[in-house]
Amino acid sequence: MRDAAILLKSMASVDDRDTTSVDLPVPDYEAAIGRSVKGMKIGIPREYRLDGMPEEIEALWKQGIDWMRDAGAEIVDISLPHTKYALPAYYIVAPAEASSNLARYDGVRYGLRVPGKDIADMYEQTRAAGFGREVKRRIMIGTYVLSAGYYDAYYLKAQKVRTLIKRDFEQVFDQGVDAILTPATPSAAFGVADQEMASDPVKMYLNDIFTVTVNMAGLPGIAVPAGLDAKGLPLGLQLIGKPFEEETLFRTAHVIEQAAGRFAPNRWW
Repeated sequence: MRDAAILLKSMASVDDRDTTSVDLPVPDYEAAIGRSVKGMKIGIPREYRLDGMPEEIEALWKQGIDWMRDAGAEIVDISLPHTKYALPAYYIVAPAEASSNLARYDGVRYGLRVPGKDIADMYEQTRAAGFGREVKRRIMIGTYVLSAGYYDAYYLKAQKVRTLIKRDFEQVFDQGVDAILTPATPSAAFGVADQEMASDPVKMYLNDIFTVTVNMAGLPGIAVPAGLDAKGLPLGLQLIGKPFEEETLFRTAHVIEQAAGRFAPNRWW
């Protein structure tokens, strides 16, 4: 946890050449680790209790709630009603942004270049060789949803959903909630060579169901290793905080890290 805090402090700053960076003082994240969470409100979103979620994930979540309560935090039930739309909206917005951003990798200005018989062929050869299957898949999806006739039906609608998801979090935080505790994934970590997962991108995407809301709402989040499943594979819990309040996340995540103790997953590769 301390290594992560030190790394974040070295990364957090304003960059005059980056329009997405913000000119704010950089806190001492490491100093937040170990501070008491007594009196803090930790929200538990009811929408994250999915039908068919493995019992070990539910049990770990309950254990995390108990750890926070034992540390002095107040546990409150909350609602994030637009969570069910987050995954489909994310996999419209993210590929659209990938399609737009990756257009620059064409073999002309920088990066890989694969020669072709003409410039169009060079583009095709470069992008075919330089991008992996998942990147190509996202470019194809993103180009489709941004195309004429589909922009309003898909991308624009997904952006509206994104606004609703962001508003859900804002309303919860306005009610005094300091951080939100959820599972990190709906299943244990899968093996590097798991062919079933590798051959089914939709199944792979479904594993993001608890984390994409953070990306959609523009919030900081942290996943903390918290235990092992019956096969000895890692399980994690996620904490979501208010914008620019990473100190709160280090403070609360440390409680879980200390309560979970040291453990190592069985070899899965």
